[in-house]
Amino acid sequence: MTTLNAELRTFYEARQQQIPVEIREIMQRAGQELADSGQADRALTVGAQAPRFLLPSADGQTLALEDLLADGPVVLTFYRGAWCPYCNIALRSLQQHHEAITARGARLVAVSPQIPDESLTLAEKHSLAFDVLSDIGSDVAKQYGLAFDLPDDLAAVYDRLGFDLQRVNDGHPRTLPLPATYVIDRDGTIRWAFVDTDYTTRAEPADILAALDALA
Repeated sequence: MTTLNAELRTFYEARQQQIPVEIREIMQRAGQELADSGQADRALTVGAQAPRFLLPSADGQTLALEDLLADGPVVLTFYRGAWCPYCNIALRSLQQHHEAITARGARLVAVSPQIPDESLTLAEKHSLAFDVLSDIGSDVAKQYGLAFDLPDDLAAVYDRLGFDLQRVNDGHPRTLPLPATYVIDRDGTIRWAFVDTDYTTRAEPADILAALDALA
């Protein structure tokens, strides 16, 4: 069975052939600068208390972390938005493992800075059975140490590509979260963490399941 990151790598290599060289160079430079910034090392990790949140879901509810934890551990994953093809691949993979996650008594929740309407469209398109929450302005992502601002040249590239982050992120077009996934136990303690500045790399579902098994 192909791993998620092998699928992401295959997609990345095919995608590179379609992107003009000057755009590729801007993307690669921005990615290297973000990696060099050390932000991934400053994000919350194992042993930290997970910051509480209250966020709107795609289906009109408002969900609090405390309420989610009342039923068992939470798998909390941050993604950039429906416009990001790597996020879509990762979310589809999580959906394929959703049953295995819930069988372990855990609740899977995905968070992005996009507006609920965008989240709803995404959830319907990929038949996502888990909650998709909107963190407008990336306030929650900031508490987890994940939020960063796009450099000017990369923001201009995203505009050229038609991503319209001004609209989908409700007036916060420059701020995005690092890709990250946390396993949070019922006491609100982070027991497993994946954080990477490289948006083409994501937490492997098999590793998430192993982390949940370790809680049992």
